[in-house]
Amino acid sequence: MPTSPNLVSRPRIAVSALYFSRVVIVGVGLIGGSLARALKGANAVGTVVGVGRSRASLDKAIALGVIDEAATLEQAAKGASLIVLCAPVAQTFALLHALEPHLEAGTIVTDAGSTKSDVIMAAKTALGDKVSQFVPGHPIAGRELNGVEAALADLYVGKKTILCPLQENLRDDVAAVRAMWETAGAECHVMSAVQHDAVFAAVSHLPHLLSYALVAQVANAEDGPLKLGFAGGGFRDFTRIAASSPEMWRDIFLSNRDAMLRELGTYQTILAHLKKQIEAGDGEALERVLRRASEARLEWGARQATATDVEP
Repeated sequence: MPTSPNLVSRPRIAVSALYFSRVVIVGVGLIGGSLARALKGANAVGTVVGVGRSRASLDKAIALGVIDEAATLEQAAKGASLIVLCAPVAQTFALLHALEPHLEAGTIVTDAGSTKSDVIMAAKTALGDKVSQFVPGHPIAGRELNGVEAALADLYVGKKTILCPLQENLRDDVAAVRAMWETAGAECHVMSAVQHDAVFAAVSHLPHLLSYALVAQVANAEDGPLKLGFAGGGFRDFTRIAASSPEMWRDIFLSNRDAMLRELGTYQTILAHLKKQIEAGDGEALERVLRRASEARLEWGARQATATDVEP
């Protein structure tokens, strides 16, 4: 990781490989709340400060022991060793723009957003020269439940986290963010923002969109209640993720627009091919496609099971 000569001596605020004196969580829901629980459980943090839009939600987080105190972004930034943005990605620019005047030289900032190219652009625009303090990240973990009540201390255990470091970042800052996620139980990987967005458009963003689409199709049908009344395990498993936060996924779909449109185009081509085979009654050709997909899924499942023995 390149290090800019003028940044080498930048002071840092009470951060070691496994301890942060004051961590600020912006957006204390499932993702931010779970991170707070994990760090507190590992005794890796002194004080956890929550920042959010709803005072009621922050009060609930305090009552649950997820955070120690609530504050405005300006108040929370004072003396912060680490600030983690866990709000919907569309809010990134506004949050960083508001934070910039109060961002102290020793504070590291990172995020948990599911898209990275747009987040990095927002950070460079909002933070200017201070962008060196921002280390982009994305934990690959979640549940279909939302809110701080759904936060789990072990949400990140055995899960992957992607880091997309900037050329401007200090090695020590990237190492500190990596240590944070590893302390929470995650396995860290590094890739470029462009590669990240292409990969997750295919294996995360598109599946969520399809899940929402199927529920909408069935629920909006004239006989929707009847269909839902007979829905079984297949429908339940396929649509589980459609119960996720609509606001969060709206932002992800729009933020990763180009990659999403490419994946949707490819998926529509495959659907058209399958439709043609069904229309033609070509069972042999249809089975070939299904068999290749089934084999690929079985192989992937076996690899996942092996990795778990020694992901959603």
